[in-house]
Amino acid sequence: MPATDPTLRFSSRVDNYARFRPGYPPEVTELLTQECGLNAGSVVADIGSGTGLFTRLLLQTGAEVFGVEPNPEMREAGEQYLSGFPRFRSVAGTAEETTLEEHSVDIITAAQAAHWFDNQRTRAEFVRILKPGGYLVLLWNEPRRHSSSFLGAYEELLLKYCNDYERIRNERTSFGIEAFFEMSKVRKKTFEIIQQFDYPGLEGRLLSSSYAPEAGEPVYDFMLRDLRILFDQHQVNGSILFEYDTTIFYGRIRE
Repeated sequence: MPATDPTLRFSSRVDNYARFRPGYPPEVTELLTQECGLNAGSVVADIGSGTGLFTRLLLQTGAEVFGVEPNPEMREAGEQYLSGFPRFRSVAGTAEETTLEEHSVDIITAAQAAHWFDNQRTRAEFVRILKPGGYLVLLWNEPRRHSSSFLGAYEELLLKYCNDYERIRNERTSFGIEAFFEMSKVRKKTFEIIQQFDYPGLEGRLLSSSYAPEAGEPVYDFMLRDLRILFDQHQVNGSILFEYDTTIFYGRIRE
């Protein structure tokens, strides 16, 4: 069963997460450069940095980036992945208690993570660590659940076998963005990203999800059986396409 503590949910899924989760389109860092002032002199706090998929894009701009990650296994994977970046700082902290200094960062980012946060406590912490006039950026890769027959069938598989999936999906779609940007203007942009998977890649993508049953659970073998059938029905030349919308919310937050 998935861990109830959100900071522990991915402990057993680190390898699949690092290998099979999508990255982020280059338009994201272009947007942050143009709209939020991201540059080589910036100090960024990437909250819930995980294995470093988004953190790496930030580091490639030359910025100094504090990767704040509560899960020890995810944090270690991120440290290994980003070991070649001298301006990366790994931090054992949470969104609610980052341990960063007051008014020390220009931009706060949270990729694929903010729906796990305690909104009220996190907002207070973000106000504390942001410099005056600093930006908050929240983003998610969301599968286009019904843009293809494959993705529609995959959605049905998740609903059938993953007990926690519908709750987490609903939490994401109803997540209170306004709780962070209250009294401030929030802007929204959406970009596209596509992954191409063979069957082992598709299986790894499914098992990277916190809500997916794991080996030893009663429905695990049945889920993978149906996943294989789904892949065989929809594959073209041995692969399928996994399409996402990368949605970004960004703006300043006030005290």
